[in-house]
Amino acid sequence: MTTPPETARAHNAPGRGDDRRVALYTPEFAAHPHRAYREMREQYGSLVPVDLAPGVPATLVIGYRTALRILNDPDRFPADPRTWERTVPGDCPVLPVLQWRPAAPRSAGPAHARYRGATTAALDGVDLHAARRTVEHHAVPLINKFCERGSADLVREYAFPLTFEVINAMLGCPPEISERAAAATAAIFDGVDAEAGNRMFGEAVSDLVAAKRREPGNDLTTRLLHDPAGFDEEEMVHQVLALYGVGMGPMQSLIINALSVMLTDDRFADDMLGGSVSTRDALDDVLFDDPPLPNASVTYPRQPVLIDNTWLPAHQPVVISLAGCNNDPEIRTGNHTGNRAHLAWGAGPHACPAQNTAQLIAQEAIDQLLDALPELRLAVPAAELTWRPGPLHRTLAALPVTFPPSPPLHLP
Repeated sequence: MTTPPETARAHNAPGRGDDRRVALYTPEFAAHPHRAYREMREQYGSLVPVDLAPGVPATLVIGYRTALRILNDPDRFPADPRTWERTVPGDCPVLPVLQWRPAAPRSAGPAHARYRGATTAALDGVDLHAARRTVEHHAVPLINKFCERGSADLVREYAFPLTFEVINAMLGCPPEISERAAAATAAIFDGVDAEAGNRMFGEAVSDLVAAKRREPGNDLTTRLLHDPAGFDEEEMVHQVLALYGVGMGPMQSLIINALSVMLTDDRFADDMLGGSVSTRDALDDVLFDDPPLPNASVTYPRQPVLIDNTWLPAHQPVVISLAGCNNDPEIRTGNHTGNRAHLAWGAGPHACPAQNTAQLIAQEAIDQLLDALPELRLAVPAAELTWRPGPLHRTLAALPVTFPPSPPLHLP
């Protein structure tokens, strides 16, 4: 394509160290992303020049309708990052999450269709009633560990271990392997020694695949192994990696972010004791304002593309800000109750295929906790809650609570 005309903006032209770019990796952005989105919109409109990490430029899409155009145009905006990968260092903190893998989230064209078809078929085999029982089976023992104490950190003592156990049960992952995978997941999403975490994660999942070959079961891993797509060893490992990685961190975040809203927002907190609070409404609120992966839907234009009077460079990340787009004043109505028009699950060919299962698990996890401890209250002022840094995810580092000590529960 020829040189961009002067009438079109080129604020996203390649360049490192550009002080016009908004840094998404800072603690300040993690603490106040919605303020940042408002300021971005005022200065740049729907397309914002950002850095995902120091020296890693990208374009952030915060316009709802612009995002839908991009998400539904995989020919011009494919999700395959391999050309971009050659431009970033191996120790780039966002690379383990964004790098190419032979799996649906980071592929395009026929390969994407093949991977996604197998993933969707495997998820279609999940018994939602059994999933609900699995949540209850693991939630009750966790609640019993702190219910008599009268206090807990719901991240460390509830959401993380519960998500860990439920995802492992769905994948058929034995404990000795799942412990290694959990440690690797934390390293990757925190961006701390992410390269080592990525390697550890792959090794753990490879061992899981080998275990399911020896002893198949009624689980996601076994269904993927038996899919007509006929995955080779590397592909098989990456199908499970995609399910594991997207399931662990985001599921935990969805539970915690919804509980945080229910404990801090007057619309929900005032109703908790009366039992009139709706978990589904709180989840809808979170999926609009603080989705677990607000900036992890990424495409890479095959060539320079002019959109909204802005040139997007070839092969540079175009990141759909699900949170930013959900709060676009053009479509924002204010009240989320019953409104599911958000982009938290994505849109187009890369929309999340597990959204029904994820929503059921999160709702059941929250309901189990609130049924057991209905007088749950935040243990610190809301302003003292801190968000984990990182440009791609959105979750609290801790959620300390107090409640009247209660006797242990009994599983039915």
